[in-house]
Amino acid sequence: MSKKILNNVPINMAAQPAVKDSPENHAMLQDEFGRQITYLRISVTDRCNLRCVYCMPPGGIVKQPHHAIMRYEEIIEVVRVAAAYGVKAVRLTGGEPLVRPELHNLVRMIADIPQIEDISLTTNAMQLERQAPLLAEAGLKRVNISLDTLQEEKFKHITRYGSLDQVWRGIEAAEQSGLYPIKINTVTMRGINDDEILPLAKLTLEHPWQVRFIELMPIGNQVPWGEDFPTPREAFIPVQEIKSILEPLDLQPAEKTAGSGPAREFKIPGAPGTIGFISPLGEHFCSTCNRMRLTADGHFRPCLLSDIEIPVLDEMRAGRPILPILQKVLAVKPEKHELDLDHLPEERNMKEIGG
Repeated sequence: MSKKILNNVPINMAAQPAVKDSPENHAMLQDEFGRQITYLRISVTDRCNLRCVYCMPPGGIVKQPHHAIMRYEEIIEVVRVAAAYGVKAVRLTGGEPLVRPELHNLVRMIADIPQIEDISLTTNAMQLERQAPLLAEAGLKRVNISLDTLQEEKFKHITRYGSLDQVWRGIEAAEQSGLYPIKINTVTMRGINDDEILPLAKLTLEHPWQVRFIELMPIGNQVPWGEDFPTPREAFIPVQEIKSILEPLDLQPAEKTAGSGPAREFKIPGAPGTIGFISPLGEHFCSTCNRMRLTADGHFRPCLLSDIEIPVLDEMRAGRPILPILQKVLAVKPEKHELDLDHLPEERNMKEIGG
């Protein structure tokens, strides 16, 4: 499936629920399947200080020039309009968002928007030790930290760079700054870290963290990862198998926590933390999807697992309003992804979308 950049999506306002009423009357963004969009994920950069094998090709990717990346003021303009029509939560992603200078200033501007109730961040934590206090003071509520292994050498192998000790210091700084709850995101991969699923889950016995196991998603990564790595198809572990590995822990259903998103949550009896599963393939959650994505170069992506995109940055710089663009996004948001039909997103890798 090739990328579809949609500029002229016809909107039949009689047929499309899209934007109802007006912001003064509690309007909501709603797609044609009745799903209310309350969550906006914003990629603030396509740059990253790691080169994780499942996220970026060995040779890297062509970086967008600076003029093609949304300025903070442009991002805020989008958030203000989306918030006026029902978006309540914003997550900042990348690439690695903490490599974007003065990110705390963007957080502060978002926090000043009255309708926004929650601001979170997904990070590899390599620069979190220094930035956590500034981000928390600016209004950041919580962080998701990517961590696929507890072994230093394996960490370097998976990320091609990086320091596991630096990540741990970042996690400690996040806790000390009150960025809670800490969520640990682990992409499970056969032959790479499947032997660590149990040890990673047991972190919840010692910490009040949410450890979430994520199925490997086929987004721009279906090429060889390099020497000593399995093929992407061989590396995939379905959520059912992940759960079977964790059977010795006697997991019990846990009450769903605020901001847990699509994760299905469980607890080891007596543990302060929880264990979650995010399974876009094995047990997809499309029917409850409440989100849209904004790429760093200014495209709305209504579904992570589809190449359909709608440009907004060029329209904004040409002086055109944002609301009709949001209507287009709602009109083309699919009911579900088509991975079961082997329709894989091909035009961007995960680092360019923000997950």
